This record gives sequence, C-alpha cells and structure tokens, in this order.
Amino acid sequence: MTAKITYDEVEVGTELPARTFPVTRATLVRYAGASGDFNPIHWNERFAKEVGLPDVIAHGMFTMAEAIRVVTDWTGDPGAVVEYGVRFTKPVVVPNDDQGAEIQVSAKVAAKLDDNTVRVDLTATSGGQKVLGMSRAVVRLA
Repeated sequence: MTAKITYDEVEVGTELPARTFPVTRATLVRYAGASGDFNPIHWNERFAKEVGLPDVIAHGMFTMAEAIRVVTDWTGDPGAVVEYGVRFTKPVVVPNDDQGAEIQVSAKVAAKLDDNTVRVDLTATSGGQKVLGMSRAVVRLA
C-alpha cells in the first residue's frame, strides 16, 4: 500500500478528520488477550483502587494505538507512518457500565519535512483531560 494523500496537496495546518473511540471493559479484556498484558489495573477495579487509581484504566499502548488510527485512516496506509511517539500524561479511566469511556483524537499537519514526509501533531483527550502529550507522527505521503 501507499499513502493516498500526496505531499503537494497538504499544507501546514491541514486538519485531519477527528475521531472518537469508545473503550469498555470488554475492549480492555480483548486487548489484554491480544497483547498479553494482563496487569490487573486494566480489568480488576478492586486492585486498581488499592494501588491508588480511580478505577480500571486503559492500557497505555492501547490508547496510543487508537490515537494513531486518525493518521492511518487519513493516509489510507498504516505503513506510511515512519515514526510515532507520545508521552502518557493521564490515564483513560474506564468505568464498569454500559458506556465505558471515550478517547477523542484530533490531529493536524504541523510541519512539512524532507522526502515527502510531514509531521502530524495529535491531541488525545478522555473525560475532558489530555491523555497523551507530545503525540507526534512522521508520515511519508505519496
């Protein structure tokens, strides 16, 4: 696959389509099974509270993966992402109810770089709090 967005059609400040990702306890259990990360802070409310958390929290890598989907959906090619990093600032708290939590993600092109690449800055929030800081991806466009 190759990116469907071309370098020439993108300007600094171009906003990517924002997305909201639902997260439930069932989502976390499925992610734990796929990733092998069965830390009880991600599924056991009693344990999470005993270690000082407000409730069960989403896996950091899950949160990071959901956020980059805004970029991969925009490019049309997950392989277009050549670099990606974040700083975890707040946990995504996932209550045990029918609604769970949501991760809201927006992104925009922050810089045009060499070799048909752009830097995309992402903003990820949940419950009104920023959950990822310094969330940036370098993406190679067509």
